[in-house]
Amino acid sequence: MNIYVGNLSYALGEDDIEKVFSSYGAVSSVKLITDRATGRKKGFGFVEMEDEDGNKAIEALNGSELEGRKMVVNEARERSDDDRPRNSDRNNFNRY
Repeated sequence: MNIYVGNLSYALGEDDIEKVFSSYGAVSSVKLITDRATGRKKGFGFVEMEDEDGNKAIEALNGSELEGRKMVVNEARERSDDDRPRNSDRNNFNRY
């Protein structure tokens, strides 16, 4: 199961997130997303766990506080082509 984890403190690392989620079962991987240009963390990431353990973690951790911020934890959805920004979409605001 791929789990979305959002509203994270920028000070947290992948090891910190793994520790939190490992309380609910084995963690296969943790990936915190960074900005391509700056390399700075964006405050969200993804955790891979077995379905049963992942569901327990989602139920227990969604809305819980970590480093002073309430985490958003839910099952990640597949990103479709419709979700991806297009260069033309980003540049259209200057037309009017």
